Amino acid sequence: MDSKTVAFLGLGVMGYPMAGHLAGAGHRVCVYNRTPAKAARWVEQHGGRSAATPAAAAAGAEFVLMCVGNDDDVRAVALGADGALSAMKPGAVLVDHTTASAAVAREVHAAAAAAGVGFLDAPVSGGQAGAENGKLTIMVGGDDAVYARAETTLAHYARAVTLMGGPGSGQLTKMVNQICIAGLLQALSEGVNFATRAGLDADRVLDVISKGAAQSWQMENRGGTMASDKFDFGFAVDWMRKDLAICIAEARSNGALLPMTALVDQFYAALQARGGGRWDTSSLVRLLRDGG
Repeated sequence: MDSKTVAFLGLGVMGYPMAGHLAGAGHRVCVYNRTPAKAARWVEQHGGRSAATPAAAAAGAEFVLMCVGNDDDVRAVALGADGALSAMKPGAVLVDHTTASAAVAREVHAAAAAAGVGFLDAPVSGGQAGAENGKLTIMVGGDDAVYARAETTLAHYARAVTLMGGPGSGQLTKMVNQICIAGLLQALSEGVNFATRAGLDADRVLDVISKGAAQSWQMENRGGTMASDKFDFGFAVDWMRKDLAICIAEARSNGALLPMTALVDQFYAALQARGGGRWDTSSLVRLLRDGG
């Protein structure tokens, strides 16, 4: 394998294992994290080195990959005074795995192009388990030539990497993903609650219907824990509300109607008000069990 010099910025529940796959594949990895102790722990586990700023991590790297929290974090880590672009060499590639807006993706793409740096917006789906197992789905927006250079690097932690179109297209595709998941989880919550109130064995019901047209990833991976009222894991309600806000804002811009998405977003707001911001998104069923 052609070993590359890589920087990874942001070692959250997704970024930490993603960067680990790059190190495991033999790349020379430098990491940055807002909390230095986590970066030190990553180096102790995977080797490589850490840096005190995004710029220091990105200096000399062929590929700089980032996975942070939101639009403001993307701007700070990519465009700030100590941001990655301030130190990246012409011809390098910056890849943003954050779920953020299409607008910020286009903003960073323009800034990168002005610096002679390639940029891809590349949000991921598959959750923490997908990151840890190297089985993420990556939706990419950007230029064909830049994508062709980065695809094999991204494949180290993905089961599928797909170019969806120009700058911002990866983020728009991730919005579709989140819109669909929100509706699926609400329907699954209603089904599980209905089964329980009807006196059925919810686990048995899920086992049967998952073999038919109702089958989905959410049913296979969250139906049983929903029936067991377990939510202390997974993709947090707080994160989903951040993502749905991006979807709803984009829909206002492009004219798409999102009535179900807007409704489910309000259900998630109710969970937050009950202290469930860190519960898994499948906790929607609790509102139904508790009577709304």
